Amino acid sequence: MPPEHAEIRRWLVKARHDWSAATKIFSPDCQELDVAAFHCQQAVEKTLKAYLVSQAVAFEKIHDLRRLLDYCATHDSAFDSLRDAAEPLTLYAVAFRYPGPAEPSREEVEAALGVVGKVWEFVANRLPREVVP
Repeated sequence: MPPEHAEIRRWLVKARHDWSAATKIFSPDCQELDVAAFHCQQAVEKTLKAYLVSQAVAFEKIHDLRRLLDYCATHDSAFDSLRDAAEPLTLYAVAFRYPGPAEPSREEVEAALGVVGKVWEFVANRLPREVVP
C-alpha cells in the first residue's frame, strides 16, 4: 500500500473507532448521551480529514465541520450535499464535553449516528477501495 494510502487508512480507522464507540455507548439505557454525541462528531471529522489526506490537502487542527466541508468541496462540490446534516455536529465537539445547561437528547444522538453512516458511505465511495477498513 502506498504511504499516502496508509495515511488515509489510519484516519479512517480512527474514525471507525469513534463510530464504534458511539454505537456501543448508545444502548437503550444509555446515560452518556453527551459522550456518544462527541464520538459522532469525531467520527465525521476524521472521515472528512481522511478525504482531505486523499486529496493532499493540508488542513488545520480544527473541529469545525463547516470548514472541513469547505475544504472538501473545493475538490468535489458534491460535499455540499452533506452540509445540512453534518454541520450541526460541530457543536458536539465542545458543547457537551463540559458541564453546561444542555445535554443532547436520545433523538439527537440517534440522528447523529445516522449522519456518521451517511458521511462514511459518501467518503468511502470517493476513496480507493483498499484504504477503506
